[in-house]
Amino acid sequence: MPTSKLALTLFFLGWSLFGLAQIRLPRLISDGMVLQRDQTLKFWGWASAQENISIRIKDKTYRGKADQAGNWSVTVPPQAAGGPFEINLKGKNELQIRDVYFGDVWICAGQSNMVLPMERVKERYPLEIEQANYPAIRNFFIPTLTNLQEPQADLPSGKWEVTTPQNVLRFGATAYFFAKSIYDKYQIPIGLINASVGGTPIEAWISEAGLMAFPDLLATIQQNKDTSYVNSLNRKARLATVTRPSADKGLLESVKWFDPAYVPKNWRNISVPGYWEDQGIKELNGVVWYRKEIEVPAAMCGVPAKLFLGRIVDADFAYVNGQAVGNITYQYPPRRYNLPADLLKPGKNTLVVRVINNEGKGGFVPDKPYFLSANGQQIDLKGDWQYKVGDVFPPVTTPPISGINLQNQPTALFNAMAAPLINCAAKGFLWYQGESNAGNPWPYYQLLPALIQDWRKQWKQGDLPFITVQLANFMEVNYLPSESNWAVLRDAQFKSLAVPNTGLAVAIDLGEWNDIHPLNKKDVGIRLALAAQRLAYGDQNVVHSGPQYDHYQIEGDKIRLHFKHTGTGMISKDGEPLACFAIAGADKRFVWAKAEIQADQTILVSNSQVLQPMYVRYAWADNPADANLYNREGLPASPFRTDE
Repeated sequence: MPTSKLALTLFFLGWSLFGLAQIRLPRLISDGMVLQRDQTLKFWGWASAQENISIRIKDKTYRGKADQAGNWSVTVPPQAAGGPFEINLKGKNELQIRDVYFGDVWICAGQSNMVLPMERVKERYPLEIEQANYPAIRNFFIPTLTNLQEPQADLPSGKWEVTTPQNVLRFGATAYFFAKSIYDKYQIPIGLINASVGGTPIEAWISEAGLMAFPDLLATIQQNKDTSYVNSLNRKARLATVTRPSADKGLLESVKWFDPAYVPKNWRNISVPGYWEDQGIKELNGVVWYRKEIEVPAAMCGVPAKLFLGRIVDADFAYVNGQAVGNITYQYPPRRYNLPADLLKPGKNTLVVRVINNEGKGGFVPDKPYFLSANGQQIDLKGDWQYKVGDVFPPVTTPPISGINLQNQPTALFNAMAAPLINCAAKGFLWYQGESNAGNPWPYYQLLPALIQDWRKQWKQGDLPFITVQLANFMEVNYLPSESNWAVLRDAQFKSLAVPNTGLAVAIDLGEWNDIHPLNKKDVGIRLALAAQRLAYGDQNVVHSGPQYDHYQIEGDKIRLHFKHTGTGMISKDGEPLACFAIAGADKRFVWAKAEIQADQTILVSNSQVLQPMYVRYAWADNPADANLYNREGLPASPFRTDE
């Protein structure tokens, strides 16, 4: 094509695209949205260069104009709470946003415990789900997105959902119970924007500008911007991954071990729940088949049934009478499998579970529900089962070649999931994260304040309330004073209260020793709401926190601890002597201490073996199960330590 003709073609193509450009809105600005009340609002989007934009809300029109790059924004004055309304936008095209409410918008972020959905806790909260009809509570869920290059302007997907019994199953449980508590008290529409990704560290949620005080992380950010470097590492990791052919005898034999025609031979006894390494099987990574025959009464047949298999480490395939009924590929989700009405039969029925474990202890997690239910009746599945090993994985003799896990890289989640939100005015932030940083908790003392300051700068609304959920109790109980990475991270979360206008929802009594995803999300949400009542809604009369350690003084062979937020006084919740207090001298060898509440405001701590005490710790453990310091309002004290 001649040069002149090519130039003319490109000119007309550019002119036509310019002429056809239409105003476009970000995903957040869409039907069903909640906009922040009583706050100057910014509507933004994209259009033709210099295109005139008008927005009509409540019979008033506001105008703006796109810049040369097609970016536009229109400022709208504060609006009172209420709805639903329709918002009309006009440029070269016209758009309508329907069913809009003005209320309070809360940014909910963190790890899996923030995004863990109501569906996962539906057996615990059936009435709350049945009654979840709140047209003025809306949720916007952001799926996992990463970007190692730069902050993104928009989200590729997402929609606002109204609270109904069906929709609420997809809402983060902690966030929903928070919203319900706030709505029930103030009757203000609530918008939840949930940007959370399981298993991610805090540094992934901080912007590059927010990490200027962390040179090692900045170096990683710059390195990750080299796409050839990232792709090369991940390519090497893929090439090094060898898919081993299946050698599972349970699937390779002519009659498979889940088949009703299979006749079991040489199966051994084992108890469920429990791990096979604790029952005579040494360090086995591989496939173990479990089998149990149960008698089912006729009353449980001919109706839908449900099989509860607690939690399993790691993956499982479950069969009932030879039919596959469920499969989960990793250890954390609860196993709750629905059985069709025609599957169970009166008399003998066979359950078979194929369990695959790649490292650590494999099997059925203790203290979880194991039963079969139908027609209002239950059959307990705990106790004796039989097992047989289907495959043994050979030990790994060479270190694996690791690629780059994009969602764990510094700034990766901020760029893709938080940056598109910063134009959205908000009431505050809810943060539930920390588990993934507990392996190396010390940087968290600086990283959490850095996140708080960074997000406040990004949102440009001053010191917006920032409320953190402190890590819950988890793992085995240690009945001796001990060191604990989880305790260090909780202390970093507690110390973040030094940042103005921050709150802490203490969850030290809401965890489960055997589950990093405890099911009691209702009390977590309520405690977040109490903090919000004080910080965001100005209720100075609400007791929003349990006792918080403030300072100490040494009195001879004793240490006196002073507290704030004691409410109407401090108590031992169970009426027993205060527990989980430890004391030490200069050698920092901690021993359990006697602790006495005095005048409802201070606690005197001592041990006759420590004549010159210098340090005190409270609830300093992974799982301080006996911690019993509360205020009379029923809120637990945060774990703490005096200066060491």
